[in-house]
Amino acid sequence: KNNNVKFLRLDLADLDSVRAFADAFKSQYTKLDILINNAGVMMCPKLLTKQGLEMQFGCNHIGHFYLTNLLLNMIVASKGRIINLSSEAHRMFGAANGINFDDINSEKSYSPYFAYGQSKLANVLFTKALQKRVGKDVTVAAVHPGGVDTELARHFNSVLKVIFLPIIKLTTKTPLQGAQTSLHCALKPDLEQGSYFDNCKAVKSSEISYSEEQQEKLWALSEEIIKKYTK
Repeated sequence: KNNNVKFLRLDLADLDSVRAFADAFKSQYTKLDILINNAGVMMCPKLLTKQGLEMQFGCNHIGHFYLTNLLLNMIVASKGRIINLSSEAHRMFGAANGINFDDINSEKSYSPYFAYGQSKLANVLFTKALQKRVGKDVTVAAVHPGGVDTELARHFNSVLKVIFLPIIKLTTKTPLQGAQTSLHCALKPDLEQGSYFDNCKAVKSSEISYSEEQQEKLWALSEEIIKKYTK
């Protein structure tokens, strides 16, 4: 048991849980130096969050968007850092063309691959839009942790598991190795603000991720969703 580690329950697929977590955190602590938005789901079958949002967009982006904004005043007061876990998938599965605002909830059609890529693009768009809003005293970064040997691939279908899981076991990083870029962004002095990081280096993210139109449209939509489903 590590007495320096404290646990608070949080379900990013339930905005009520996000609010309850933020309230509990603020009742116990007066500052927040580093927020790492690490949780997520990948390529799952069509599922919905408690509020009826498509699971990957709702959990990977909206849950983190809401959590970050609820805690933002504490982070700003601490001149802290916000690390958003994205993925190279933000360039893939059609996500390189941008967010599908016409079917954000995948009601017309659902691709687990596109939905995942879209949610990871949302993480990068959110990073860049948030950095503009918080200014230079707070550092925001997006991270590609690399392929990491965790349970994240549990929703792969049986064919993909047979083909890719043996390869994944041989080529992926351990969780400790996968955490290094997040730690780099959390701890390195004078980190490049609003940037996307891979293997502990700032690299260029997808072209569409630099679109201010996409960034601001996603921010406005996210606020609209939060307003609709929360009190």
